[in-house]
Parts: sequence; structure tokens; C-alpha cells
Amino acid sequence: MSRESQPLQPVASDRPELPGKLPDHLRTELIALRRDLHMHPELGHQEFRTTAAIKARLEKAGLRPRVLKSGTGLICDVGTWDGGRPMLALRADIDALPIPDTKTHVSYRSTSPDRAHACGHDVHTAVVLGAGLVLAELDRQGLLPRPVRLLFQPAEEVLPGGATDAIESGVLDGVGRIVAVHCDPRVDAGRIGLRPGPITSACDRLEVTLTGSGGHTARPHLTTDLVTAAARVAVDAPALLARRMDARSGMSVTWGRIEAGHACNVIPMHAELSGTVRCLDLAAWHEAPDMIHAAIDEIATMHGAKFEINHVRGVPPVVNDPVITELLREAMGARCGAESVEDTEQSLGGEDFSWYLEHVPGAMARLGVRAPGDTAKRDLHRGDFDVDEDAIAVGVEFFTAAALIDGRRTPPSR
Repeated sequence: MSRESQPLQPVASDRPELPGKLPDHLRTELIALRRDLHMHPELGHQEFRTTAAIKARLEKAGLRPRVLKSGTGLICDVGTWDGGRPMLALRADIDALPIPDTKTHVSYRSTSPDRAHACGHDVHTAVVLGAGLVLAELDRQGLLPRPVRLLFQPAEEVLPGGATDAIESGVLDGVGRIVAVHCDPRVDAGRIGLRPGPITSACDRLEVTLTGSGGHTARPHLTTDLVTAAARVAVDAPALLARRMDARSGMSVTWGRIEAGHACNVIPMHAELSGTVRCLDLAAWHEAPDMIHAAIDEIATMHGAKFEINHVRGVPPVVNDPVITELLREAMGARCGAESVEDTEQSLGGEDFSWYLEHVPGAMARLGVRAPGDTAKRDLHRGDFDVDEDAIAVGVEFFTAAALIDGRRTPPSR
């Protein structure tokens, strides 16, 4: 379970206006970087070009990034940690999705077939890189109160997520708190969404294989009718679970693929289903495998089918620490005013940022990327996904404010 942080003493009320505003030349550079990454998306564990670009820019700024053992992703400390109070980490994910980019009206459309930054990870990368460059300049001026770690993580879209490998490689050594943003196309650029407690859901991959004798469609009574069995599993398993799990758990089993047969007059001997399992509640996530197995067992047995289940554990819910959430609220308020922060609901989407919160307290904010006044309904994981690039500057200044405010606080007594 994640550990909640202890309440921190407030920053003095006479604190001067925060430095760390994003200069215009860097704003222009970060937009160009984001567009370059958007044109050259790389899938999880394949982000070599992306990693090299981030590393080169950090080194140009006089920093010393370290590529992760996997060969993609990296960490970089801004300032020198003396082993005292653990650092705040700013996390970005850097991988893309295996879907085509369907945008036709932009010059930065993906140049890689069936690859797209359709979840905003290019924006996350630009935001954390920009924050690191601004904080590095503040450090040179003696204005950074405590060191900060930049974490550029690979393979967020690959269950159970690249965060697990990153943690095993030591990215949290010396880190006491961690924050992140995720693009939200339902929130206007210039605003963020916050929620203490659960903000995403658990997500697993579910694969079911059914086998039976098969035979002629003229004599289904002599066969194991796997097409019907697969159809019943697809429909009845979610329905059974909806009555056996507490409705407040938000359990959702949704199929993305069903495959069976090759000829219209042959009942096949093999059928497959694959989909996702999502839970709003952590306790329900732990119960889900046994409950799902029991439901599919009942349905398959009724139709005389044998079955195998591959339940791939993905990620638990992201549970925002309330103290770190308030830090983010204060940081955004300091930059854009209290009205720039809105409450947000828990999503059924999954995020491997949750694995970091099993080790240190932290919080994720939803970064608004919708152009103000845009009434079109947009969503993540679509080939036409795009952002209002003003959100990059907002994210950078939001993160620099969080780092400065956190650094100036007096740590709690133990």
C-alpha cells in the first residue's frame, strides 16, 4: 500500500513571488521538441531516439543524465543531493501507442506508420524537460532550495508498465515524493484537474481461450459449439460480475477482441477473447482474478467447453496523497490563480504511475490541453488526438512552482 506523507509546515506568508517563469525562447524550443517527438513516436522499450534527444538537451544544459539499464528512459538530478531530505521527483512517460495518426491538418503528423503520440506523452516529456532546464538555471543562480530529480520513464503503455522496471533499477533512490501530470482533453489549457485519493483505476489484461470438439453447423448437438460459448462468455461474464462484485467497486470487464472460426459451415475447435479488467477500488482489484475465473468456469462448463485464462496483472489505481495534492493546488494557484484549479473525477483509465506510489507518496494532476472555447468531444488513445501547445508552458511553470514551494518547506519532525 502507498504511504501517505506527513503534513508539512506551511510556507511563510511573506514568501516573495516565485521565480521560474518559462522564457519565450525556451517556450518556442519546447514546442518544437514536442512536435519532433510527435513526428517520431516510439513504442514502449523502443524509445531510443526519444531518450537520445532528451539526454542531449540535458547535457547541453550542463546536467548529467543517466540512461536506465533497459537502454531507454533516463533520470537526471538538478542540484546536488547531500543525502539529507529526500528529493522531489518529476515524472514523465515517453512512449507512444501502436495506432495510426489520422490528423491531416498539421505539419507534425507522425511519420511512423501505425505509431502515434495519442496519449500526450510527448507533452509530458516536454513539460518535465522544460521544468528541469528552468530549475537548472535557478540552481546556477542559487535559487533552487533543494535538488529535484527528473524521471523520463519508458513503456507506460505496456502492462504492467515500465515503472516497475524503473523502480527496480533504482530511480526512487533518494526520492521522497513524486508528482506527474497527464494530458486531459476535457480540461482547458491553462487549468489543471486535481483529486485527492483515487484518480485512476486498476487495469489488467484478460485473455480467454476456449476449446472443444467442433464439427458441422448442420449438427451442433454433436459438437461443442464454441462460437456460442464464446458469445456467452463475452456477454454473461461481465453481467455475472456486475452482480457478484460491490457496484461501488466500479468493476468493468470490456472485450476488445473475439476470434473464432474460418468457415460459415464449420463450428470451430478454438475460440479466443481478450479485453481489459478495470476497478475503481483497490480491494476489488485484489479479488478480481478469483471472481473472474469462477464466472468463466460456470459459463464454459454449461456449454461443455474447456478453457484457459491468462489474467495479466497490470496496474493498481493511482491514489493521490492528500498532502502532495495540496502542494500541487498551491503551486498552480501561485502561477495561475486559485480559479485555474478544478476538481476532477476518478477515471477508469489505468496509469503505471501508481507503482511509484506503492513506495513514496505522490500525486498526479490532469493537465488541461483543450483549446479554450473548443466544444468538440475529444479523447485520449485516438488517432486524431492533439493538444493546445500553450499547455506546455503551463505545465512547466506548474512543476517549477511545485519544486520551489516543496523545497522551501520545513520537513516534518520525525
